Amino acid sequence: MKIRSVPFIAMGGLYEQDDLEAVTRVTTAAMQESGNFFPLPEENDFQNALARHEGAKKAIAVNACGTALDCCMMALGIGAGDEVITTPMTFVCTAGTAIAQGARAVFADIDPVTLNLDPAQVRAKITPRTKAILPVHFGGLPCDLDAFDRITEETGVPVIYDAAHAVGARYKGQPIGGRGKASCHSFQSNKNMTCLGEGGAVTTDDEAFAEQVRQLKTFGYVYGSSGVRVVSIGFNYRMTKAQYAVGLTQLAKIDRVIQARQERMVRLNELLVGVEEVLLPVGHGPGHGSHLHVIRLDTDRVGFSTPAFVAHLKDKYQVGTAKHYPAVWGWEALQKLGYTGEGCPVAAKVCEQVVSTPVFPRTTEEDLQYIAWAIKQTIVELKKQ
Repeated sequence: MKIRSVPFIAMGGLYEQDDLEAVTRVTTAAMQESGNFFPLPEENDFQNALARHEGAKKAIAVNACGTALDCCMMALGIGAGDEVITTPMTFVCTAGTAIAQGARAVFADIDPVTLNLDPAQVRAKITPRTKAILPVHFGGLPCDLDAFDRITEETGVPVIYDAAHAVGARYKGQPIGGRGKASCHSFQSNKNMTCLGEGGAVTTDDEAFAEQVRQLKTFGYVYGSSGVRVVSIGFNYRMTKAQYAVGLTQLAKIDRVIQARQERMVRLNELLVGVEEVLLPVGHGPGHGSHLHVIRLDTDRVGFSTPAFVAHLKDKYQVGTAKHYPAVWGWEALQKLGYTGEGCPVAAKVCEQVVSTPVFPRTTEEDLQYIAWAIKQTIVELKKQ
């Protein structure tokens, strides 16, 4: 094949004419003599639409998924001396939100097939100090929600799902946004659904919990017939009027975006079947959020490292990749706090093997065939060295 460039792009969703029109409408209205960026009817419209789409009673939009996780930790009263069990195979903020409240993040190992947090490993980590469990729907593949429900029923420990990868995902055919205590979603620029660069939300069936989060995100305000009351200490974690407007247009197309990604990820799997040196991701198809297509280099079979594989793909074949994720305990900030990978051998190995391929809604069949060919060529060439 002729060498071509297939970059790993930073934009995960689709911006189209309707998104531009939404921003223009909000900006044009603000230009009028009576115009401003408040009040925000788009806020409630977006939150109600998101709650319906994700199968939850309530949705509270905030400025980032990390903020959503922060608000959930604060609403649960997480603090010094508490423990929060989570996965070491995630973005640093999942554990960081617990640590920021003074709690200890406790890493449990992952399932070697799904790469999601293993419920059996979580059970083994629960102590009287455990105040929450933070699983991640890795890559958009839902966790074993039923198993985590049973853990909560038996222990009383609430589950907050990091659903940053999983807008639109389904578990046993049903939306996941109302499961557990709450779910935290991301609309950051590389996610399947974006809100002008940043954005997030908490979805929940617990209306009292939703109100706690709502107060935290808006100065502790409660609105009533006599005006505004400040009933708790809160912050300004809102999105903007333009972001809510674009959130509505993005939400209207998210199922189409996910289907496009699913089809391409399934196709790339088909093209890589039989490549023994590559471990393929599972679950892509209906129900999978399909945010990431993550292959694993079977380092037990090859005589070269994952960084060498990634470098060869980029340098010779111009195929961009990303790493989701290095083990959380390896970041400098966590090492300073004494975190290690002890007790998580599966995650330690997997985090050294993972390679995210450049598959997006506009990836073509030719791109997919080229990616697969470049991967195969790279393996052959590195094995000869």
